[in-house]
Amino acid sequence: MDSEPKVITDIPEWDFSQQESSAEMLLAPVCMFRDPFLLDPNKLILCEVLKQTQEPADFNHRNSCNKVMEKVKDLHPWFGMEQEYTLLGVDGHPYGWPRLGYPKPQGLYHNSVGADRAFGRDIVECHYKACLYAGIKIGGTNAEVMPSQWEFQVGPCEGIEMGDHLWMARFLLHRVCEDFGVVATLDPKPMTGDWNGAGCHINVSTEQMREGGGIEYVLTYAHTHTIIKVRETKDIYKTECELCYSVIAMSSNLHRPPLIRHIEKAIEKLSKRHVEHIRVYDPHGGEDNKRRLTGHHETASISDFSAGVANRGASIRIPHRVGQDKCGYFEDRRPAANCDPYAVTCAMARTCMLEEGKDLHELE
Repeated sequence: MDSEPKVITDIPEWDFSQQESSAEMLLAPVCMFRDPFLLDPNKLILCEVLKQTQEPADFNHRNSCNKVMEKVKDLHPWFGMEQEYTLLGVDGHPYGWPRLGYPKPQGLYHNSVGADRAFGRDIVECHYKACLYAGIKIGGTNAEVMPSQWEFQVGPCEGIEMGDHLWMARFLLHRVCEDFGVVATLDPKPMTGDWNGAGCHINVSTEQMREGGGIEYVLTYAHTHTIIKVRETKDIYKTECELCYSVIAMSSNLHRPPLIRHIEKAIEKLSKRHVEHIRVYDPHGGEDNKRRLTGHHETASISDFSAGVANRGASIRIPHRVGQDKCGYFEDRRPAANCDPYAVTCAMARTCMLEEGKDLHELE
């Protein structure tokens, strides 16, 4: 270009041919970042892939996601995604692992420090700095449970921005690893045996969920989906429920605070669409996640839906602080590391934020 682009509309569309195909496709610019490798005034451009008819390509999930996000924009949905990944040598062997045998068992590596425990920190910090320079909303990094496994967090991002920023952060991760001669894999279970898998937990809230106030309650969710307890200052109310977080029969002078009213409603909707969400939480319809969601290694079983406060073995976790504050967000721990963030956030918004009936019918 003859001059530095200032806004995304300064970038023209481009065409390319698919591998092993004569059909041309279009690259439609949607988001612009600073280039941390060539530096200013160079840019990195995230594009949607379109057919020559201007229709989205079959693998383009951004287009449908953006339509849903436009529908729910008045709710101001915030997302944060925790991207786990594993560093490998170019031979596929985990970076820093002994050439023969295995490292010491898990327990030493999570949030660790030291050359015998944290393998690849220089790579991780270079990626973090590259994201900051680019303008990606990266929030932090940490060493994970399995050695050579790391995580970075992106968000909070509103609406379609979540997928845009995570995809560019992934690109920068692979680009940085290239300079170090290593490979970053998003495989949900790169090593069999007693080793943690890799996920991409998504944290979700709307403006209503983030609002404070309400009566002091304690909400306890039974794993069997049978009992809910709601406690006020003096009285304890109990009820049986067919589904988790169903409506509770309470006295007329008792009103549920925002946490119970809005987060509860979202979790109830998610419980009814567990199978549907599992299908979009990895690129192979749930097959990748079968190796990871076993009910062990801080996961819930892929076959069951569960939710709980401060429970990292549940499908949905309500953080302890959120349980205390009675407002905030919830975490869906089911998405795999190799998920498409557009598909995940789209499913989350459709299930939790759109009203059944009119809104969904209009989208269809």
